[in-house]
Amino acid sequence: MAAALFDTAHTKELTIATNFRDRRQREERAHRLNREIMAPEVRLNGPENEPLGIVSLQEALRMAGELDVDLVEIAATAVPPVCRLMDYGKFKYQEQKKAAEAKAKQTVIEIKEVKFRPGTDDGDYNIKMRNIRRFLDDGDKCKITLRFRGREITHQELGLALLNRIRDDLGDSILVEQFPKLEGRQMIMMIAPGRKKAGSTAKPAEAATPAAATQPTA
Repeated sequence: MAAALFDTAHTKELTIATNFRDRRQREERAHRLNREIMAPEVRLNGPENEPLGIVSLQEALRMAGELDVDLVEIAATAVPPVCRLMDYGKFKYQEQKKAAEAKAKQTVIEIKEVKFRPGTDDGDYNIKMRNIRRFLDDGDKCKITLRFRGREITHQELGLALLNRIRDDLGDSILVEQFPKLEGRQMIMMIAPGRKKAGSTAKPAEAATPAAATQPTA
């Protein structure tokens, strides 16, 4: 008696687990398959997407069985729903492969940070400029950070002059997305590859006065 009760309980647990797994798989899929389809009749397309007309659901399932493929509901809101005979596993694999290939072809734009000091010497400056040009050639944006230490913060005009020098040396090969702006104890300029648009209304860096630059940003 106890063994029978155990077997019954175990079978019930397996059934619940199987139903839960099947329901979860249905929720993860974008399409209904086979006997999940509820409509009494469907507009059917064949394995090559050729139209086969409107048939009963039972006839569509019979054809799927004969061809050893799935009946897939691809347009659930149509009247009647549009279904197609296909190998759904192969279809999902091809969709995932296409998505992976498209993702691999996407251009990822990174922001490269290059740090300067107000007293950066010419040798260091030239090395950093070569790096900036390389980043821009790769299609990446650059965040130019100039860090003030101690009393250097009282001579912000030196930092502004250095950032303007960087901008001028790069010339029309860049687009300045953010002109020099003071954030705490550092002045930041954001640049991107590409020519500046004609008639740009952006405020030039020269117009910024040291007094305005000393105001902290929000």
